[in-house]
Amino acid sequence: MLDATIVGLGLEGITREPTASARVLAARAVLAAAADAGLPCESIDGLLVCRSGGATEADLGLELQRTLSLRDLRLLQVSYAEGASAIANIQLAAMAVSHGMASAVACVFADAPLTPGRTGRQAFAQRKAAAGLDSLRYAAGLFGGAGLFSLPTRRYIDRYGASPEDFGAVAVTTRGWAGLNPLATFRQPLTMEQYLASKFIAEPLRLYDCAAPVNGAVAVIVTRSDRAAHLARPPIHILGMGQGHPGELDQAGGDRGLHSGAAAARATAFRMAGVDLSDIDFCQFYDAFTLLTLTALEAYGFCDPGEAGAFIRSGATAPGGALPVNTGGGHLSGFYLQGMTPVAEAVIQLRGDAGERSCPRRDIGLVTNEGGQLDHHANLVLSRQRRAA
Repeated sequence: MLDATIVGLGLEGITREPTASARVLAARAVLAAAADAGLPCESIDGLLVCRSGGATEADLGLELQRTLSLRDLRLLQVSYAEGASAIANIQLAAMAVSHGMASAVACVFADAPLTPGRTGRQAFAQRKAAAGLDSLRYAAGLFGGAGLFSLPTRRYIDRYGASPEDFGAVAVTTRGWAGLNPLATFRQPLTMEQYLASKFIAEPLRLYDCAAPVNGAVAVIVTRSDRAAHLARPPIHILGMGQGHPGELDQAGGDRGLHSGAAAARATAFRMAGVDLSDIDFCQFYDAFTLLTLTALEAYGFCDPGEAGAFIRSGATAPGGALPVNTGGGHLSGFYLQGMTPVAEAVIQLRGDAGERSCPRRDIGLVTNEGGQLDHHANLVLSRQRRAA
């Protein structure tokens, strides 16, 4: 049986300015998470690292163990599942502590794409190594995530008749949540008129459809519930978790970019947790682009296909709505530290540390990660209460 809790949370150096290296930021976040838990750093016996696709082993890798002066680890790994990496690491940590492979595992993501003389656009438009058919996108000038996500966004529009206002509702709503979050990068109000007037980054994606890069790090500490009972902060229990990897091909008749692994991940996680949709108090979705909030709501069954835009425009996901979504501002207005952004906000909500943005019901939260063009999906069902045996 799964017996794993999140007991420490560390956020470090979140900024749009050049700062320390990813390795230094990661080390500081792990130390902060251990201190938050009231756990001596030397008692950590597992370390799971993930980094952005543009970073290298030299930027952030296995050497983090030595940077932290950790000795005799029983678990050490760098994992990569694109945007699903952070939750995939937490899932591995949960299995490790449940089965005695390790007793306290630190999971960390760090990124430092913004350096002197390097803009956010340059950070997100890197050309990666590619050969054969995969290299054609670069030959065609399709660089960065916005270019890639313009394709499934266009397919969603063509399939369901979605309007610009559907995507704008996502951006405006998350900005409303960000205004309540002192850690958010963009807190100034955003109107639908401002959204519609913003420039195209990769049509049909506008400026406010896309997350902006930041430097920073987030770490969590995972341990068993019996050990968590003696630590400094209330444990956040991992009730369920799942993954889904559809393997859609880029070919005529395929559904890549519309069909994600969320349905498979949901079935696994909800069965493990013993919950259904009515038990979910809030959602923290991976939302590097506005499309991903729409597709997540639909894939998990909160809305029928093509109806998420109307659902959001009704105010259901906004402050005071029936289903709070991305309550810290998400990636779009909060901060883009990939899969750790939604994890951090879920922990903050469940602990009761969210202040004026606290959800009225916050017993069970759904957290998701999305990688590639909806190619890799991972989730967690988190709760303040441990599931009954």
